[in-house]
Amino acid sequence: MPTSWTDKLRNGRRHQVKPVPIDIAGMKAGQVMLVPSPQLVDAFIRRLPEGHAMTLPELRQAMARRHRAEVTCPITMGFHLRIVAEAAWEMHNAGAKPADLTPVWRVLDDASPTLKKLPAPAVAFMRARRRAEGLPARPSGAL
Repeated sequence: MPTSWTDKLRNGRRHQVKPVPIDIAGMKAGQVMLVPSPQLVDAFIRRLPEGHAMTLPELRQAMARRHRAEVTCPITMGFHLRIVAEAAWEMHNAGAKPADLTPVWRVLDDASPTLKKLPAPAVAFMRARRRAEGLPARPSGAL
């Protein structure tokens, strides 16, 4: 049986703070980089207050600052953000109330590449949660 997204979220890996080994994904070799764990991403998003949106770049910057890093790895962040979103969707389908879910819709807007990877019903759910909180479908300035 395949591993559930919720199991992937709870995998126990720890985050790391280390130098970027090479220039990659907009990061420069030697910068201090946060490599987040799925649990770290989940915990950070859970602290976002209702009605408060954060773009993915803002999330990466805030997480880096909190962990005394210069950058957060965008590649790892993308993987883990999807795990958090898919786990929230699984929990919703299992009967959890929105108040009990990680409010990943506060980060996933229509400009987010991660949103496009989710199943259509999950995308509709995330959009509905954004509307319910008065959050814009797209960040200001997005096309």
